[in-house]
Amino acid sequence: MKQKIRWGILSTAKIATEKVIPAIQQGEYSEVVAICSRDITKAQEVAGNLNIGKYYGSYEELLQDPDIDAVYNPLPNHMHVPWTIKALEAGKHVLCEKPIGLNTEDARKLVDETLKYPHLKVMEAFMYRFHPQWHQVLSLIRNGVIGEVRSVHTIFSYYNDDPANIRNQMGIGGGALMDIGCYCISFPRFIYGEEPEAVTGLMDTDPQMHTDRLTSGLMKFSSGKSASFTCSTQLFSFQRTVISGTNGQINIKIPVNAPPAGTTTIELINNDGVKEFSFTPVDQYTLEADAFSLAILEDKPVPTPLDDAIGNMKVIDAIIESVKENRWINIS
Repeated sequence: MKQKIRWGILSTAKIATEKVIPAIQQGEYSEVVAICSRDITKAQEVAGNLNIGKYYGSYEELLQDPDIDAVYNPLPNHMHVPWTIKALEAGKHVLCEKPIGLNTEDARKLVDETLKYPHLKVMEAFMYRFHPQWHQVLSLIRNGVIGEVRSVHTIFSYYNDDPANIRNQMGIGGGALMDIGCYCISFPRFIYGEEPEAVTGLMDTDPQMHTDRLTSGLMKFSSGKSASFTCSTQLFSFQRTVISGTNGQINIKIPVNAPPAGTTTIELINNDGVKEFSFTPVDQYTLEADAFSLAILEDKPVPTPLDDAIGNMKVIDAIIESVKENRWINIS
């Protein structure tokens, strides 16, 4: 039997219980050994439902468990950096949900702390990067199938106007830009392999909750390349990424939430016509957890370094500044 990294789950957040934990449990190099909640009854219930051996009634107790190698942190955005640091202090590797922090300054605090623990690994959980459809997209681009890529456009939306939902709460990192706009920003950075030079944005805020319910952004890259997006927490649920080049186009039909039990497709359009690429069901969360676990086991760099997380946060901050000042913001 292959050696496996023993995971502890920091809270009973919905994304953890419904998506990430079942995915980790299917991993080749990963297993879930403990979960915690501030409500020990809730922790016990989830542990029983998901066949997790141990449960704790506080985050601190889980971090002190010597049988845990790595922690998954799906806490609300304002708790990402402080609890990832606490996990490092307890000697745990950390896979932290996106966005890595509330802003660039917050994220840099984490990066500074990681320097104290060079033997421990931390990665921001952009799971989409591990799905085969994205590997195919990058392969097509690198092989020049659509010529020079000059434009990336993404729309990502869902409808949630519940003021009790953490995604709709000011002060703790709520709003469309932080929750799903971070994906829209990550995509072109991933595709181009570079950072935008300047950005501008538009934002509509909810009059009661004061979080952004619709944000659009435009990013300027070198050599005239651009990227644009619209994200919303109060529009019909939809997601699509369109990558346009001088000789063709790639349409990613489900760029973020690729279904683990369903076929995923991307569409290539060029002078040869239309070609569809299909991908058999795969759980991108399993692939992500195993990639992180393997980096620990082999003591190799994680697939997505924290420098990338800082880059994404800088763009988020610049878009917010652009909205406030109604102008383009240069990114240094």
